[in-house]
Formats: sequence, C-alpha cells, structure tokens
Amino acid sequence: MTTLRELFRLSLPMVVSQGSFAVMVFTDRWFMSLIDSTHIAAAMGGGVASYFCLSLFMGVITYANPLVAQYYGAGELQKCPRVVTQGLLMALASTPLLLAAAWLGGGMFALMGHDPAQVPLERSYFYILMGGSFFTLVKACLACYFSGIGRTRVVMIADVIGVTLNIPLSWALIFGKFGLPQLDLVGAGLGTVIASLLTIAIYLLFYLSRQHQQQFQVARSLVFDRGITRRYLRLGAPSGLENFMNTGSFNLFLLMFQSYGVVQGAAMAIVFNWDMLSFIPMIGLNIGVMSLIGRFVGAADMARANQVITSGFILALGYSGVLVVLFLLFRMELVDVFHTGEAEFSQIRELAGLMMIGLSTYMLADAVILICGGALRGAGDTRWIMVTSITVHWLMLLVQYLVIVVYKLPALVSWWVFVAMLISLAWLYSRRLLGDRWRQPERLARVMRE
Repeated sequence: MTTLRELFRLSLPMVVSQGSFAVMVFTDRWFMSLIDSTHIAAAMGGGVASYFCLSLFMGVITYANPLVAQYYGAGELQKCPRVVTQGLLMALASTPLLLAAAWLGGGMFALMGHDPAQVPLERSYFYILMGGSFFTLVKACLACYFSGIGRTRVVMIADVIGVTLNIPLSWALIFGKFGLPQLDLVGAGLGTVIASLLTIAIYLLFYLSRQHQQQFQVARSLVFDRGITRRYLRLGAPSGLENFMNTGSFNLFLLMFQSYGVVQGAAMAIVFNWDMLSFIPMIGLNIGVMSLIGRFVGAADMARANQVITSGFILALGYSGVLVVLFLLFRMELVDVFHTGEAEFSQIRELAGLMMIGLSTYMLADAVILICGGALRGAGDTRWIMVTSITVHWLMLLVQYLVIVVYKLPALVSWWVFVAMLISLAWLYSRRLLGDRWRQPERLARVMRE
C-alpha cells in the first residue's frame, strides 16, 4: 500500500498536467466545430503532422525523465540538472532541422489527396506549430526533469497556468474578440505557442530558485557533459526512433483515413478528442511509473520496482474500466457535443458513434501498454520496445494501405484494424514485462553505465 500511495501521489499531478493539455486540445477542436467540420479535420491533420516532425527529437529529449530519476535514485543529485543542460543543447541543435522539415512538409497535405478547402487551413496551422517547435522541446525537457526528481506538482502548476492562459487567448484569436483580429485556426496555433512560452517561464522560476540551485548544484551543470550525453543518446535514441517511426505510421494512417472524405475525417477527429481525454491523463500515470522504476533501478531495489508495476496496473485498469462503461453508455451524447449544425453531421454522427465502440474496446489495451511501456523504459529496455513497437505499427500501416487504397474497404474496417493493432501490442508488452530478461542484474548494470 505504501508504494501504491507513493505512485498515486507522484502521478496525480501528472494526470492533472496531462489532462490540462488534453482539455486545451479538446477546446481548440471544439472551437473549430463552431466554425465547420472542415476546420475540425484541418486541426487534426495539421496538429498530427507537426507532432510527427517533432517526434524524433521529442522522443530523445523526453528520456530525460528516467535518466534523471536513475541519477536521483543513485544519490547523484548533481548529475540531474546536467541532464537538462544536455537536453537543451540537443533542442538547440535540432531547431534548424525542424525549420527545414516545416518548409518541406507544407506541401504534403495536398499530395495526400485532402479536400482542397482543408489543405490551406492544415498548412497554416502546421507552420505556426512548427515555428514554436524549439519552445515545445524546451518545455518538455524541463517537465521531464521535475517529474524525474519527483516534483510533479511543479509540472502541474506550470501546465495548468499555461492552459488557463491558452484557452481564453485562443478563443479571442480564433473569433476576433477584445479587438484582436479573427484568425480562425491560425489563432489556435498562436495561442498554443504563446502559452508554451509562459509555461517555460514558470519552470525557470522553480529551476533557478535559490533552494533548488543549492540542492542540485545547478550553477555547475551548465556545461557539456560527454558521459551523460553519451548515455542520454544510447538510451534515448531508441525511444526517439520509436516515437518517430510510430508517429510516422500513425500520421500516414490518419492521412490515408482522411482521404475517405471530410465526413470520415471529422468523425475520427471527434472520436480521438474523447480518446485524448482518456489517454492523455493516463500518460501522467505512465510518467509516474517510469520515474519510480528509474529511481529504484538507480537504487538497485527491484523489490520496490515490482511493487510499482502492480500498483500501476491497479490504477490504470481501474480508471480505464470506468471510462469504458461511460463511453459505451453515452457514446452518442458524447459525439453530439461536436454538433456543427451542418446537414452532413448526421453522417458524421452515425460513423463516430460506431467508432466509439472501437475506442471503448481498445482503452484497456492502452492502459496495459502505458504501464508496461513506462516500466520497461524506466529500466532502460528501450531497444526491445523500439523494435517491437515499430514492427507492429508498420505492419498495421501495410494492412491499412491494402484496406484503404488497394481494396477501398469501408472506413469501419480500417478502424477495427487499428483497434486490433493496439490489442496485439498490449499482449506483446505484457509478455515482456512478465519475463526476466529486462531485470537481469548485468543488464541493469549496463543501463547505469556512462
């Protein structure tokens, strides 16, 4: 029970933090529904495309969480902020590549056969988000640092304040309130970037506070550290490549799915909005599991690590189980929240209602994936996760190509292929976690070696 309480205490602020991000994205999409269904689909396409371009660098940089936790568990506090310095240097080095990706990627929406009315909206939203990509990476690195040392309340405070600014600011920029110009989807992107800057400023207030600087020797951390960078890349690069390849496969799946038309694209956007409200808060629990596993690996205390895994499953499956029941019972009411008032919404409503059944089916699989993945990443088993996850995702994409492009089967067939992929991944992850290879002492010793 002690470990369960500790995991809950560590994870709850991260659940709130991730939940606030979900509310921000959800609200932006809802604002788009007040315009029309084309704006909903464009927000989905542009947002996913920008994350795809960021995903490789984001996957590497966010490995700061278990890295910091491992040093913290080993009692090497002075190395924790050095991880941040290396992460910020990586973010700076990646910025020219990200800007080049933005310039090259703007034309992909038309190439994927999207509705001509949707393409310019997607492109403008994509450019705005990519313009703020450096700030997105910096914010992620600082958040991972504070969660790695167990100060998740800092992350919660910064993110909640950022979202509290973002929602009214985006509303004003989207609809032209308080004398501001009406910018529609561009306004949503600008609101997101501005809120990120505020969030970074709040993190720095905590990071540069006198007490924190004295405890972690922050002033001595502002140097390039070859050993930490080497370990950062050795363990983080597989996570980055996995994130990039999986986001790529998922992005291509979404782009192919949206080629069905605006009705299908809007239906998927609506379902994934509800998926975010269930999945993203659970990422907070995933972060808590990763942090505690990393801490106990650093302290060489695998008995406590096992308790963290059990506690994680109790919390994740309990939370997901409740949502499964709610999403099944009230699926049509949840879809109607995004009613656009257009004549074609009846078709969107029917398809989205059926897709909500698939969402309810894979939510428990998501819970298993997040707990297993958090535990394995916290213990440094990133290469196995990379190979397994990439293989399953790209096999799914191959099947989706056959379903959507070659045989032109209905959209629901494509959706259930996606559901089956998540269930398969949950089974593979759980088998790995229940085995002994990742927890062998010599393997864990290699993980800790610089």
